[in-house]
Amino acid sequence: MLQPCRRPAVPGNNTPTLSDNAPPKPPWLLNIRRGTHIVAGMRTLARILALTLLMAAPAQAACYADYKAKQDNPLRLHYGVIELPDSACGSTTAAAGEISRRIARDGWTLLNVMGIFGQDGLAGRRASAGPYFLRY
Repeated sequence: MLQPCRRPAVPGNNTPTLSDNAPPKPPWLLNIRRGTHIVAGMRTLARILALTLLMAAPAQAACYADYKAKQDNPLRLHYGVIELPDSACGSTTAAAGEISRRIARDGWTLLNVMGIFGQDGLAGRRASAGPYFLRY
């Protein structure tokens, strides 16, 4: 009868042999990660941060302008009131560019910008502007 080989345990290199046919260990077990979860987490964090900043930003007051415009053949004139974005509220020249672009869709040409005002000036101009009150 054969007797088992009894060798003493040797400290040091305890790695498996190269011929080990065991299946590979899952990446999470070896702490090897592809990094995609980190990017997805950063995107989520960035979205949350952006939403928080948007909600914390002070609301801008509405900005409006009144203007005069014309059409040729036949000659037609109109007075209107328009709501402007914050970027065009600084001066009448900035407002003129925005107004010209919007009313040109219907063939109108801007003659001049009368003034820029806030929401408190809307009520007095509603009747004068008629169908061109906040149309564009």
